Amino acid sequence: MASAPQSRAVQNSAEPAQMGKLSLTMAWWAVCSAVFYIVVGASLAMAYGAVNAIIGMVLSVITYGLINGVISRFAIRSGLSVAQFSRRLFGQLGASLATLIFFSTAIYYAVFEGSVIAFALNHLYPGLVYWAAAALVVVYSVPLIFGSVQHWLDKFNGVLLPFYLLGLLATIVMSVALHGYQANWLQLGPATPSPWGWWNCFTSYMGVWVLMMYTFDYARFGKQEDSQYHARFNFGMPFYLVTFLLNGMAGIYLTSTFAAGTALNETSVVVAILNLLGLAGLGFVWVTQTRINTANYYLATVNMQVFFHSLFKVKLPKVVWACVVGVVVYILMLADVFAWLLQALAYQGVFVVAWVGVALAGIARNVQAERENSAINLTGLGAWFISVAIGIALMHATPSVAAFSAPVTFVCASGLYALFSLWAGARLPATKVMND
Repeated sequence: MASAPQSRAVQNSAEPAQMGKLSLTMAWWAVCSAVFYIVVGASLAMAYGAVNAIIGMVLSVITYGLINGVISRFAIRSGLSVAQFSRRLFGQLGASLATLIFFSTAIYYAVFEGSVIAFALNHLYPGLVYWAAAALVVVYSVPLIFGSVQHWLDKFNGVLLPFYLLGLLATIVMSVALHGYQANWLQLGPATPSPWGWWNCFTSYMGVWVLMMYTFDYARFGKQEDSQYHARFNFGMPFYLVTFLLNGMAGIYLTSTFAAGTALNETSVVVAILNLLGLAGLGFVWVTQTRINTANYYLATVNMQVFFHSLFKVKLPKVVWACVVGVVVYILMLADVFAWLLQALAYQGVFVVAWVGVALAGIARNVQAERENSAINLTGLGAWFISVAIGIALMHATPSVAAFSAPVTFVCASGLYALFSLWAGARLPATKVMND
């Protein structure tokens, strides 16, 4: 890989470029807590078998750790955000599409996680109707991101981290105390699981590769001297051991006590937690969902701000865009659009996997800053769109073929970008990083 750029991207004065090691860790580890991760692990176990699900989790931990190690080192070295780096890869219009996909995906996840809290409130206190509970969740969530990542979200999430870990432990302990130890929890799922079920579990986790984009926008705040720590620990495998493996195995065990052989979703897991812990369970749900929603709301806000400024020249303060995100989240929480959202996320997941493939190829080739000036960069856009088209086509093929959709998309995106760059004679010396 080529040498590091000589200067970091100029950041917004309200959000200084660098954070201390512990501060950035506390801000980023907000992403590890969500009922979503518990449900995904349990759902995959019920579909493909617990052992296959765990194998898929372990492979995902390794893959995420390796890829995010590369991404975090580059983001720290360059100081670039997803929007800035996408301008190098795709040109200004292509970068607008990347930020659109990024902020809309973050909004979708904010809707899911916010709905979990609202459901929990409504479940424990039926007098608090859902629409009012949803409004309460949004009203307290939006102000949480008025401050910067460095001066507020790190401290807020650092305080809540122990409560998340204690809550997860308490849930398991109470489950054992009330229902006894489930010795057969590793047998959760089909009586005769498919020997290739682990592959389906592994590729299912590729559906949340948007976390690679999350990594990019958080890692850019790191200090160069902390690069190894962030690549190996903060954004690396230890983080995903907690996010995927710990949460997923907890989900598998809990499901073996209350929902084996039945439909599983976030609300059923929330009901189980509330039944086990009561009011303390509500506190645990609030901690998990509020922590991850600080990341969802923050990234949705800053990328929405960049999108409308770069494409439509609309320049408004971050606080205004945070409120806009809150309004959109609230409307979607009230609308019966979850089936549509899941379908949209499936398609956007293909775009994200392809973006990661192009991004890694761009990092390897040290794509130069001059490309930011072009409206469209056909080298990057061609690789991105062709690989997306291939991925979507595979998604609609037979199940055995569709299981390879995400990996093929990734390989095509990386390979096509490298090939198109060679054809275009694109490799040039590293240049000074340009301003946003």
